[in-house]
Amino acid sequence: MSQKDTLLHLVAGGCGGTVGAIVTCPLEVLKTRLQSSGLTLRPVFQVQLGAAVSGGAGVIRPGAVTPSLLQVLRSILEKEGPRSLFRGLGPNLVGVAPSRAVYFAAYSKSKETFNGIFVPNSGPVHMSSAGCAAFITNTMMNPIWMVKTRMQLEKKARGERRMNALQCARFVYQKEGIRGFYRGLSASYAGISETMICFLIYETLKKEMAEQRMTEANKGATDFMGLMVAAAFAKGCASCIAYPHEVIRTRLREEGSKYKHFFQTGRLIAVEEGLAALYRGLIPQLIRQIPNTAITLSTYELIVYLLRESS
Repeated sequence: MSQKDTLLHLVAGGCGGTVGAIVTCPLEVLKTRLQSSGLTLRPVFQVQLGAAVSGGAGVIRPGAVTPSLLQVLRSILEKEGPRSLFRGLGPNLVGVAPSRAVYFAAYSKSKETFNGIFVPNSGPVHMSSAGCAAFITNTMMNPIWMVKTRMQLEKKARGERRMNALQCARFVYQKEGIRGFYRGLSASYAGISETMICFLIYETLKKEMAEQRMTEANKGATDFMGLMVAAAFAKGCASCIAYPHEVIRTRLREEGSKYKHFFQTGRLIAVEEGLAALYRGLIPQLIRQIPNTAITLSTYELIVYLLRESS
């Protein structure tokens, strides 16, 4: 790959990631809040037992349940204001462009390498390339995502002073040192499986679409709409399969939490809250990630195409 091609993928990946991050930021905040350990309504309702069965006065017991997406949204709007739905957007914008740029550049470079090892453009090539790109990106960008998560978990009432990204980073460094910025990295590495699955499905669908067209010469609006649908389908499948690592990562990044390691955190969540807790926040994740991935990948493909046509 020439330097010009590498630059092309950097620009296209950065633009695609930035557009997707801005559009879907509120959904990411909602997802992160749902994943956190502190999100349980206490009490949510009371259950009367014994009255209907024995005819007695019954026993009143408090109940607790994980709130719904709409309940969390209403709570944030009422207590913290609409601006809280964009908490963490600053570090997200700082990180998403370079992370997507690095990812797509590393993916293209890796694919070129693995095409010389495996059958060109085969499943192993796409999975290996996606895995390498995700490993590089996660290692480089984890400190920024750590700050973003901490900002999204910060709950402040209207009018209360909130930490900005630099203040949050300084706080993490003072409390936990450099290692604090890499909390949740093990879960991010586990999440590489999601990226590999996503790109395997996406590239397979993309290849089938290209074969149906029989030519890459004419790309119209229908072609890019098809890429968006393919990306959305691929990300939806991958997210459902690999989602628990998202919950584990958020728990590991909580301030002063009892969660220390990847498997310890997963076991603790399953024992204390049940296996269903490992899928808390899945709905907003799907609502966020499916359009985000569709926007990012289709924007990337469009910019690559336009830049190549203009050169």
